[in-house]
Amino acid sequence: MQLIKDLSEYIEEELCDAEKYADKAMKVKETYPNLAANFLKLSIEEMGHAALLHSDVVALIGDYRKEHGDPPERMLGRYDCIHEKFIEKSNHIKALQAVLKGDMK
Repeated sequence: MQLIKDLSEYIEEELCDAEKYADKAMKVKETYPNLAANFLKLSIEEMGHAALLHSDVVALIGDYRKEHGDPPERMLGRYDCIHEKFIEKSNHIKALQAVLKGDMK
């Protein structure tokens, strides 16, 4: 389904932005703590955007199941692969954010 593919691309963009902001916050936290705090906020917001989009994908898959039964195996296989990649990236970003939160107390 093209819409799920599009949403997956948007999720990836949000995660990349969240990681970019967290990485930048790590680099500037010593010299520019206020800027680092803003980068952390942006990173957290991007993760929220990714979570919203993920909820939409889950809802679309649920709607598909109600109307047509289980999605084709090929589609589920692709989704599972992408989903696993997103979970790994999300966990990495959340770990960076946790370090930053601890450092900024």
